[in-house]
Amino acid sequence: MLHAWKPRGVLPGFGITFGYTVMYLSLIVLIPLAALFTKSAAIGWAGFWETVTAPRVIASYKLTFGAALAAALINSFFGFLTAWALVRYRFPGKRVVDAMVDLPFALPTAVSGIALTTIYAQNGWIGKHLAALGIKAAYSPLGVCIALTFIGLPFVVRTLQPALADIDKELEEASASLGASRWKTIRRVILPPLVPPLLTGFALAFARAIGEYGSVVFISGNMPMRTEITSLLIIAKLEQYDVAGATAIAAVMLVISFFLLLVINLLQWWSVRQYQGGHA
Repeated sequence: MLHAWKPRGVLPGFGITFGYTVMYLSLIVLIPLAALFTKSAAIGWAGFWETVTAPRVIASYKLTFGAALAAALINSFFGFLTAWALVRYRFPGKRVVDAMVDLPFALPTAVSGIALTTIYAQNGWIGKHLAALGIKAAYSPLGVCIALTFIGLPFVVRTLQPALADIDKELEEASASLGASRWKTIRRVILPPLVPPLLTGFALAFARAIGEYGSVVFISGNMPMRTEITSLLIIAKLEQYDVAGATAIAAVMLVISFFLLLVINLLQWWSVRQYQGGHA
């Protein structure tokens, strides 16, 4: 029974590689996370609850998760369009556009934050036009959403591109030859295999946005109860030497993030099952 779950393969070494995997994950992930919960428990349950439910902390939760969700949804839509254009069409400067998609990966987050603040400030290139319409981008929740959208776009595009490239164009042609409309072809032929990678890209962009700090800290203005994200609040707690309070807030963020990502992964698993069942 001990060896019943052990996979058989041509290459030996499962025990060694599995042991190294568990050790590596323990050192890098499990032990630090366990220390996080242990440190936050030092203030007791009453102190923990008072810390994580303070009005300032609740406001930061709402802004962080709300802006991350909005940014991930925006990136899912425009990331799909960008990936579609890069895979399906040829146009001048295509390689330049494709390389620019990875720009948020290459830029330091502080540089991204300064650049976005300069552009979207009330006297910036874009901000002055938005200000004329009564829209304040920088130093507002909208600015937070803009920064999170900027850093999350590559996750969706790079996840969708291989899936789009794998779709056989002959299936679309066959659908059209059988009398299906364009919308029906998109809904029945193109979208089903793209839902799992789209959910993966959404989850990656959402997770990246939740933990973002550098690009947001400049454009948000960091006003408590208005534009203060949870990551910044944790840093503020640490600067005040309130390590237990910082770890308590971080523990709540970890639990909520894990739950949301679990739900997204379950949706992805369900969509894969539905697609495979429909093509069985």
